[in-house]
Amino acid sequence: MTTSTESAVTEFRRLSDSDPEIQAHGKYFSCSFLWDMEEKKFLVRMHRGRIEELIVDPGPLEDYDFAVRAGADTWREFGRQTPAPMFHGIWAASFQRDMRLEGNLLVLMQNLRCVTRQIELLRATGPLV
Repeated sequence: MTTSTESAVTEFRRLSDSDPEIQAHGKYFSCSFLWDMEEKKFLVRMHRGRIEELIVDPGPLEDYDFAVRAGADTWREFGRQTPAPMFHGIWAASFQRDMRLEGNLLVLMQNLRCVTRQIELLRATGPLV
């Protein structure tokens, strides 16, 4: 893991674990998900609104509930302070861009606000790729 990725991951974890909105909604935010950013993958294991584990480039047998997959350029645009149109949310990007939602989408929908908030936090840390 490069120093820039490591510092972005550390900052993301700090912001997520201390975010008032995630903590307000996160009592039942316990799941695992994969952010596939083409150049890097991030497996996030959440427990009661806190990041229990964040694995960079997990192995192929690591288990997760759902995945959000997109090209590196899409994730970079999500990480900008003011994203371009169609990069402001996962639904817009999945309808118009290259973002795909896979796996147990019920778990994603049950935790949608918290996952969306975590993606918004990428605007503070910068994209992890």
